[in-house]
Amino acid sequence: MPTEPVISFDRKTDAVFVISIAGEWRLRNKLPPTEVVQKQIGADTGIRRVVFNAEGLTGWDSGLLIFLRKIIQLCMRQNIRVETGELPQGVQKLIELASPEHQRKDVTREAAPRTFLIRVADTTFDLIRSSQEMSAFIGESFLSFLSLMRGRANFRRSDLWKIIQDTGAQSLPIVSLISILVGVILAFVGAIQLELFGAQIYVANIVGIAMVRVMGAIMTGIIMAGRTGAAFAAQIGTMQVNEEIDALKTLGIAPMEFLVLPRMLALLLMMPLLCLYADLMGVFGGFLVGVFMLDITPMEYYLQTKAAVTLTQVWIGLFHSAVFGVLVALAGCLRGMQCGRSAAEVGYATTSAVVTGIVSIIVATAIITFGCNVLGI
Repeated sequence: MPTEPVISFDRKTDAVFVISIAGEWRLRNKLPPTEVVQKQIGADTGIRRVVFNAEGLTGWDSGLLIFLRKIIQLCMRQNIRVETGELPQGVQKLIELASPEHQRKDVTREAAPRTFLIRVADTTFDLIRSSQEMSAFIGESFLSFLSLMRGRANFRRSDLWKIIQDTGAQSLPIVSLISILVGVILAFVGAIQLELFGAQIYVANIVGIAMVRVMGAIMTGIIMAGRTGAAFAAQIGTMQVNEEIDALKTLGIAPMEFLVLPRMLALLLMMPLLCLYADLMGVFGGFLVGVFMLDITPMEYYLQTKAAVTLTQVWIGLFHSAVFGVLVALAGCLRGMQCGRSAAEVGYATTSAVVTGIVSIIVATAIITFGCNVLGI
């Protein structure tokens, strides 16, 4: 039969105080209050050392540890040394782990305030380290692509086809919806101004040029950053948490070729096709507004779009989409590879992948647009 927890006190010498613990010390039992010990110790100012006696201890769990920690903290406040050598070995180890010396920094103790210069230095070093990691990742991705060109890349072709399906066919519904709505919005915005001059027919020019040249590629890229880039980061980040990437390295398989290269190839191949499809859906959205709300005949809208949109603009949009595909794949895989070893880090990596992908798309758009303006195309 389990026995109730019992505590007793004894003076071994004038300066040594013995606390005897007996019975079964478990949370389900009613444990003695620590105030009893506090009264015993506080009543005698000559105590210099406290010793535990656990010969009568028959069972224990975290309840005993909580009780002992409170006594140890009480003795530390009164500069009384505590000896735990008579306690069970497991109890001694857990008490040692719970000591302040073994606690992680900044978890249970407040971190020292950092000065402005220290914060600036830490931020600068973080930026430098992130830039180095990003440069190394891009370099390794390029080397993996060269290995593919030489026919030496080590990845499963079945994975490539699966990723192509996930990033291509399964993305069509959301791409269709967003592209049609963008075309409708462009047509409405253009029609409000063009109606002032009686030039509603040029709505077809605005929608066609905007969608084909840049908007189709941008909207597709943003959709893929939020859908596919986040999925890449979550997949690779989960593998990082489960130490599957370490296992690949142990087996002599390069993670860059086995994980990153198929994803980069899939988006590089599918993004131009998705962009072309988004262009058609966007033009169709403008067509709906022009025909049903602006009294433009279908043939007039078609001929006006055909005259406005050139093959050069189509190629510029497809070039945008190919670049965006590579950027989204690199952002998702990079954040996945940088993921920590906890479940929370997977969420951070996913969020960071989406943000990095969208920012990269906007920056790349600005650079390509400036380049096209310089070249006169």
